[in-house]
Formats: sequence, structure tokens, C-alpha cells
Amino acid sequence: MKNLIKSLKFIVILIIAWFVIHTIYIVIDGLSDNGKKAEVAVILGNKVNEDGTLSKRLEKRLESGIELYKNHRVKKILVSGGLGKEGFYEGDKMKEFLVKNAIPDSVILVDNYGNNTRLTVENTLKLRSKIKFNSIIVVSQYFHVTRTKKLFKDQGFENVSSISPKYFEWRDLYSILREFPAYYTQ
Repeated sequence: MKNLIKSLKFIVILIIAWFVIHTIYIVIDGLSDNGKKAEVAVILGNKVNEDGTLSKRLEKRLESGIELYKNHRVKKILVSGGLGKEGFYEGDKMKEFLVKNAIPDSVILVDNYGNNTRLTVENTLKLRSKIKFNSIIVVSQYFHVTRTKKLFKDQGFENVSSISPKYFEWRDLYSILREFPAYYTQ
């Protein structure tokens, strides 16, 4: 019995250490910007409010994409999201925001079927035959970009970098906790 308790303690400590190391890694990776250029910025969707306005975190993601385009780090912007319970397609609302902020309609691609991270990755890669790209920059919250890049790499697409807006909120704590199991199961 004593050995069983000792083994269980060791396993619990190991899991906690794994979680802490993983979390430090995704936060550092998510907040890093290597300054690379790419052909396409892939901006992942998020909540559109009931009145059709964008949530602050989605607005900040789009502002990051605008900065990438204006600084000539990307040639095209792909906005990806699904139909929210509020009744709006995230991709369409994201495109509206970009156009209102002087991004040419001709450089914006819309994926309204990116209902989750995996679907955004799959839908983005399906567009390769249409728009021919070999590099992307993922734009999402800092805690989310490591998993998104992993999903692209799992599909054989290696030339992936990322940026995230410098926007933080209390719900990030929950999101960081969620990312740990999601990274290994999605």
C-alpha cells in the first residue's frame, strides 16, 4: 500500500510538472514573433456579439492581421470562423472589419466553415490548390497558436509561424488550462 501511494504521488507530481512546462512553452511560443514574412495570414475567428460587433479579442486579432499586411509581411489574409450562436458568420464579419480598415477586398479570403481549429486548418490547406501558398502566419490568442501550428504541421505543412495580439483578459486562465488537453487530443 505504501508503494502504491508513493507511485501515485510520483505520477501526480509528474503530471503537474508536465502541465507547468507545457504551459510555459505555449505562453513563450505564443508571445513570440520571429518577424518572418509569409504569403498568407490565417486569422482564426472568435465571438461576434449579438449586435454584430466583434468581441474585443477578435478585433485585436484582426488588428494584428492588418499590421502584418501593412508592414508587407503577408500578401493575403484568410479569415476563418463559423456561424456563431448569435447568428453571424464570423468570417463575413471579420472581412467587413478588414475592408473598413483599408484592407483591399481582393486580398481577403473567407472561410465561414472553420467551426473549430482543426476545420480551419483543413479548410486552409484545401485552398492551396486555388491560391498557391507555401507559408503562413497564424494569428490567434497567444495560448492558441502553438496548437494551431502543430495541427498544420501534423498535416505536413511545415512553413508556419505565428503572432498574437498583445491583449489579455481573465478568461485566458481558463483557456490556458483548456489548451493542455486540447493540444494532445485534437
